[in-house]
Amino acid sequence: MTLPSHAQVVVIGGGIIGCSTAYHLARDHKADVLLLEQGQLTCGSTWHAAGLVGQLRSSASITQVLKYSVDLYKRLNEETGLETGWKMTGCLRLATNEDRWTEYKRLATTARSFGMEMELISPSEVKRMWPLMEISDLVGASWLPTDGQASPSDITQSLAKGARMHGAKIHEGVRVTGFRMDSGRIIHVETDQGTIACEKVVNCAGQWARQVGAMAGISVPLQPVKHQYIVTEKIEGLSPNAATIRDPDRFTYFKEEVGGLVMGGYERDPIPWTTGDVPDDFQFQLFEDDWDHFAQHMEQAIVRVPALETAGVKQMINGPESFTPDGNFILGAAAECANMFVGAGFNAFGIASGGGAGWVLAQWVMDGEAPLDLWVVDIWRFSDLHRDRDWVRDRTLEAYGKHYTIGFPHEEHESGRPRIVSPLYERLKSPINGYRAVFGSKLGWERPNWFAPEGVEPRDVYSMGRQNWFGPVGDEHHVVRGAAGIFDQSSFAKFEVTGPGAAEALEWICANRVARDAGRLTYTQLLNTRGGIECDLIVARMAAKGSGGDRFYIVTGTGFRSHDAAWIREHFPNGAEARLTDVTEDFGTLSLMGPKARDLLAGVTEADVSNAAFPFGHVREIVIAGADVRALRVTYVGELGWELHVPLSATGEVFDTLVAAGAPFGVRPVGYRALESLRLEKGYRAWGSDITPNDSPFEAGLGWAVKLKSGIDFLGRAAAEQAANQVPKKRLAGFTTADPEIVLLGRETILRNGELAGYLTSGGYGYTVGKPIGYGYVRNADGVTEDYLTSGRYELVVANEPVPAQIHLGPLYDPTNARVKA
Repeated sequence: MTLPSHAQVVVIGGGIIGCSTAYHLARDHKADVLLLEQGQLTCGSTWHAAGLVGQLRSSASITQVLKYSVDLYKRLNEETGLETGWKMTGCLRLATNEDRWTEYKRLATTARSFGMEMELISPSEVKRMWPLMEISDLVGASWLPTDGQASPSDITQSLAKGARMHGAKIHEGVRVTGFRMDSGRIIHVETDQGTIACEKVVNCAGQWARQVGAMAGISVPLQPVKHQYIVTEKIEGLSPNAATIRDPDRFTYFKEEVGGLVMGGYERDPIPWTTGDVPDDFQFQLFEDDWDHFAQHMEQAIVRVPALETAGVKQMINGPESFTPDGNFILGAAAECANMFVGAGFNAFGIASGGGAGWVLAQWVMDGEAPLDLWVVDIWRFSDLHRDRDWVRDRTLEAYGKHYTIGFPHEEHESGRPRIVSPLYERLKSPINGYRAVFGSKLGWERPNWFAPEGVEPRDVYSMGRQNWFGPVGDEHHVVRGAAGIFDQSSFAKFEVTGPGAAEALEWICANRVARDAGRLTYTQLLNTRGGIECDLIVARMAAKGSGGDRFYIVTGTGFRSHDAAWIREHFPNGAEARLTDVTEDFGTLSLMGPKARDLLAGVTEADVSNAAFPFGHVREIVIAGADVRALRVTYVGELGWELHVPLSATGEVFDTLVAAGAPFGVRPVGYRALESLRLEKGYRAWGSDITPNDSPFEAGLGWAVKLKSGIDFLGRAAAEQAANQVPKKRLAGFTTADPEIVLLGRETILRNGELAGYLTSGGYGYTVGKPIGYGYVRNADGVTEDYLTSGRYELVVANEPVPAQIHLGPLYDPTNARVKA
């Protein structure tokens, strides 16, 4: 069959993700789709996938994606006439200790928050459902009845047939060899059988996705890992409808197949394959059986299912699966090439994700933006750090090894650290200086989370309850409220926007007024076309036209560096005379926050830092310790304060000067855990949790930051106007519990008058108010007014137990901003 010379969308890869994407592009969008597969459909990882289909994840949007997969697999055969092998057997997750049981209580709560029912059942009930199982060590199990299993190859062939039925073209035996580029976009796909002009490319090449991306200069951080499972002969007494089993404390999983069992696991010492290119001809191939390595799973599985000891083994499957450094898959438009989209790295749950991932990716391709909050899987979550193949390998193996470990709150990765450090790293870490910082890592940056007092070991001790840093963080919190704290926030992403069209370009993408006088700064969101919040940042106008050129300084969160830069660049108006430059490593950032901040700052600079000369929401260039410092009067803790952006080489000297001057006031370094506690009391929103692309500023209580009255057009304005002129169906509110021992983490269910009303988006503890604090959206299809919010009786479901809660519609601390603007 001759290749067409042109296609609107070229999909590369004929596994389940590629076929699902082609199917949805053709069915839902009537797109002109061409799918290219270098071998035969399913020849990469799909054909040897185990086929377990679970739905619950910690993200509501990803859970929705997985639920869509199940719904699709149930009915796809009716459309195509090809069976998918779908069986809704349900899934049992086993717990053998109290920490795991607490994790399941929280998972059951999350499930309810997301509209799913997960039951917690006793060992005897497990035995009734699965008579072949040994249960003597069980505390209990979770039961999700709508999970199941499917045949990966059958689903893929059914999706491929559906794609063809809706007009997509599929060509097997065609290898992509490169791309022709023009101005950073792909204009032709080159293959071993000809060249195809196209408008968009979707890289669903599975284990080859990294090298396909590299042909267009795109980083797709994947590491193939050898994943093993066995298929047994028929086992007497095993029901054909037996539930799938996940036994994470023994690192194993089971599913019934043709009267026998499929059994595999996620070991703590996984074996990587190559850090180089995957051979093009590694199709329908496996590695040699590695029984020595697999023995750890066999030993544990036989204890759980004794019948395995005498069961015959029909086959061992030892094949590569593409895993990512954080265990989440990859979707979205590549930052380096605007018209290549990626769907890859499914971490051995591509079958569970396949239907839904293809659905959202197809819409992303056609609309140019994600249809849901897909931040946790967005390719923009990565950075240049992820081009380091060795680092990606090590972090990916750690993530694989934690696949079945207990998910303790606030747990940090350990591999590949330290990678990026601020000039203060050694100062803050060293006990000689008396700081004893305990660091966390964000996008490669080491950041001080808390400081261990003398006599406390400087390391995190994880638990399901209060962790070992709870008391020390409370002390840091009170330092900020009573005097001032110095935060090392050098990891902040920082950008400059320059050029004669800088102001106009930023006014288009920003929801708030940013083209103010030089010396002003603005808190703003950047909205998508649905009016959802894509970015949340500060824009400071350093210079205006006529005074040396238009120059803006943008500050955003550490983890959003690639995301926000890509969004800004992609959404500047066509032809805009504006340039975005990443200056993150040019500046260290020291945030000085607290009621004594002005007294301290006045003692180290000759600049006038009085409220009249330097009011809130302004930026000045001042001199500290001989260094020119960009001082931004802004806060994320609810106190008088400044962010001091210091030339990187001068950061240490400026820090030492601040510490010395602050000693008489009781000022000292403070970490990110205290920052989180402080912002919760003040009601400041965190992007990625409290505010996301699913949420409008008006639902989030941020409508005051949207410039609707200005008459200026901006991206998302139409949706924002609609949101502003109707009663929202959800509104963000704060909640506290009277019981100070309650641990809130986020995703706890909100009950209003005993009925499901939403779930918390973030949670923690407020040391000033002495209470646990959570934020979440209260939802009601008929609208959420202030009267509706205040007239309800509220409870939070915490680890499956309802706890009385009080709702708060304003900040718990300094509601009039008197301290912030002092």
